[in-house]
Amino acid sequence: MPNTPLLTSLITVLAVLLMNWCDPVLAALPAGSAVTDGAAILRNALPIEQKDLRQMQYTLEATSKVVGSSKGNRWVVLNEAAASSQFLVITRQKSILEAIPEARRAEGEAILESLGESVQALGEEASNENIDGFIALRRKSLKQIGDLEALLVNDFPYTIPEEYDSLPRLLGRATVSIKTTKGSMNAVIDGYNAPLTAGAFVDLALKGFYDGLPFTRAEDNYVLQSGDPKGPESGYVDPTTSQERHVPLEIRVPGEPTPFYNQTFEDLGIYKATPVLPFAALGTLGWAHSDQALDDGSSQFFLFLYEAELTPAGLNLIDGRNAAFGYVVENPELLKDLGVDDRILSIQVVDGADLLQAHA
Repeated sequence: MPNTPLLTSLITVLAVLLMNWCDPVLAALPAGSAVTDGAAILRNALPIEQKDLRQMQYTLEATSKVVGSSKGNRWVVLNEAAASSQFLVITRQKSILEAIPEARRAEGEAILESLGESVQALGEEASNENIDGFIALRRKSLKQIGDLEALLVNDFPYTIPEEYDSLPRLLGRATVSIKTTKGSMNAVIDGYNAPLTAGAFVDLALKGFYDGLPFTRAEDNYVLQSGDPKGPESGYVDPTTSQERHVPLEIRVPGEPTPFYNQTFEDLGIYKATPVLPFAALGTLGWAHSDQALDDGSSQFFLFLYEAELTPAGLNLIDGRNAAFGYVVENPELLKDLGVDDRILSIQVVDGADLLQAHA
């Protein structure tokens, strides 16, 4: 980006805006339990610390509170959000790129350049008071910020307990395409915060285990469940052991270095905690286990049918009792059309299969 007098003036103006904007945005950011967008939850769940990208992310996410407002100051707020984002892209390029591992830096530079174009266009839409254009460009900008944040993660951030060495694990994130009799949707599977649960799911998807299986449970505004194989088994039988493979309950809490295993929030005495991956969005993927045990989940999973009035974010009965391991990020509305008369046609891993390890 060339350094021109116009650019210098813009930076000066934006610096003033940013000084007045940053703290209120961060202070007003909703708590994790109040975030009901799966893509936003996934961004917040990345194990990274890069204040400039986080600042941009929080600034743009916070505008969701005013985009639907008809108040006169709406456009002032949206213009300030676009301006502060432009300022950060222009002035923090070096610090952002230096935080990305060298092998991925060229990719990061390309994304950052595109992000600069997006937030500039975002400002133009705000100036023109075009709300539809602003929302579309905000979504694009946040996707680019999330892509940059994903590049920051270097090595897997912790060690999984040795007692689970025989289980597959996903050491990162994967994207899957879930094709059903009513259409398709894409989901991001998060191995950073639920590596064993995510690993079991991706392993079974690659094996074609879910292809053709029906939805066996459909409760309005609650859950849609599948993964029960044909025959007497209730889960996946490992052909090498002839035993049903079991995955422990796996939940990570903010501030904790590793997930908790086979302990509910009630067991831990943290009744008001919010998991890193909460059941707070339409299309949250959860791992099913029996009422009798926490560690007998094998293959069955459910999709959370978030309904704000019936299962409010942070106040449902699933957080802390079941493991969430991903979110539908494209076409989650399809879930409300599916029922027990429908089935999964296939689950294909379209990205991240190389991050799956069969065992430790």
